[in-house]
This record gives sequence, structure tokens and C-alpha cells, in this order.
Amino acid sequence: MDLDRDALQKKVHELYVREHAELGERGTIEHLERGRRWDLAPTLSAGGVLVFPHAGVHDCGYQIAACVHAALDSGADKVIVLSVLHAFTPAMEAARVAVAAGEDPANFEFWGIQGPGIEGRAEWTGDHALISWRHFWRAALNRRGIAERDAPKVYERYPYLAAGRPQDLPGIDELARLAENAVIVSTADPFHHGIGYGDAPEDAYDHDEAGLAHAQAVIEDGMRLLEKGDYWGYNQHCVEAKSDARDSGQVYRYLRGPLAGEVLDISYTDSSELYGQPKPTWVAGALIEWKRGA
Repeated sequence: MDLDRDALQKKVHELYVREHAELGERGTIEHLERGRRWDLAPTLSAGGVLVFPHAGVHDCGYQIAACVHAALDSGADKVIVLSVLHAFTPAMEAARVAVAAGEDPANFEFWGIQGPGIEGRAEWTGDHALISWRHFWRAALNRRGIAERDAPKVYERYPYLAAGRPQDLPGIDELARLAENAVIVSTADPFHHGIGYGDAPEDAYDHDEAGLAHAQAVIEDGMRLLEKGDYWGYNQHCVEAKSDARDSGQVYRYLRGPLAGEVLDISYTDSSELYGQPKPTWVAGALIEWKRGA
């Protein structure tokens, strides 16, 4: 599928604005309350990692809220949010494809870690992956009566082109030092599926019970690779699964060392309208818990 990436990025941002407006204060509170289903603060306090989706906020807002609660309840004064960095330019996509084919990531200007306070590239400023995280973070602080100045400091970080070698990413040593006294959450939409994502109609699952079970099985296949520290295998899994977390996943596994992961909850967002493609075209969103020291 040929993409007009500029037009798609604009459309995605317009969709987020519309969905957040529809959500409103009442919907936000409902998701915050629903996110209380899990008590995940101990996982973060023990050096584990939580992963939340960034698909449609109506569909996965409560999963994001669960991670917001965990970060606030952990007692940490620093929160690292490892984000996806979407390839919204042809050059970024070409670099990603070339690296997956074996080319050295150091040959590309995008190789490294972006984010607020880091000099250099700023593609992160146009990304949508943390819009809903920021929304629920602000809402949770407001509900708890925590002023921004008294809240834990959030460090958004956007790795790109980990390429099976997260230890070589420019900026990784600085991030590792920061992570020594911070909790880590991350975002991923680890399974994009259907006609709009290039799957043949006869091979495409609907987002029903069978489809979600298939999505979870594929996601768990990737998790097993990360558990083993097979960074390159995981990178290539993400290509096949159409997971956008190939870089962030490698980075948090490198930072935290051995982890054992579990999918706690799975949701989906129908993206056929976004891409102007036939159904089924959808994204699976998962709330994933990684416990340290496995």
C-alpha cells in the first residue's frame, strides 16, 4: 500500500483531536477508574516495565490509565516513557527498511534517541504516540490534586533504528544512567493487521475472539524473543507482525536486563476508515507487564 505519509500524519492528529474531544472529562474519568482494575505499581518499583497502547483512546484509554496510576503510585520521582517513533517521512521509512535488510543503522541520520531536552533531531515533536498518555497523566494529577511542579518528572524518549544493537544507539549510556533512578513505561501497538496493512483478504482475521486470540499469540511470540535477549530476532518479528515497537522494546529490555512478560489485557481499534481501506483493517492494543529478574 502506497502511503502519502504527510497526509496520513495530518489525518491521525485530526483523529486524536476529535476522539479526545468526544471523550471529554466524563469519559476521561471513566477510563481512569477502569484503569484501577490493576495494581501495577509494585512491578515498576521492582524495576519492571509496563507497556500501553496508543491506538484509539475510546478503545484503550483504560490501559493507558492503568500505567499512569502505576507510575504515580510507585513513589518514583522520575518516569521514563519510551515511545514509538513512527516513520512519517519517506526517508525514515527507507532507513527502517534498509536496516531491517541488514544495513548498518549508523549510515542513517535518524539513528539514535530523540526527546525533549536532547539536542539534534526533532521528528518526535510531530509524533502522536504519547498524546493520550499526556492526557491521562494530566487528568490523574488533577484528580489527585498534585500540582505539576510537585509531580514526578517525565522524560519522553524516542529511540530509532535499534537494529538488534540497542547497546550501540547514540545516547543509550545517558539514558541508562537516567534509568538507574527512574521507573520505565513504554508504548506499543504491537499488531497491525488486515487488508489495509497488506494482508490478503483470505488471510485476514476479523477483530473477533479468534482474531484477538491470534493477535495475542503473535504478540507473545515477540515477547518470548525479547525475554531471551534476541534483539535482532525481535526486530525482524516486529517487521512481520507489523509492530511499531521494534526500537522501544529492544531499548527497555537492554536497560532492565532479563524480564518476563505477560499480556494482561487486549483491545482493538478499527482503522479501516483512517486508511480508507476495506475491513478488516485493525490494530491490537495490549496492556503488557514485564517483571524484572526472570
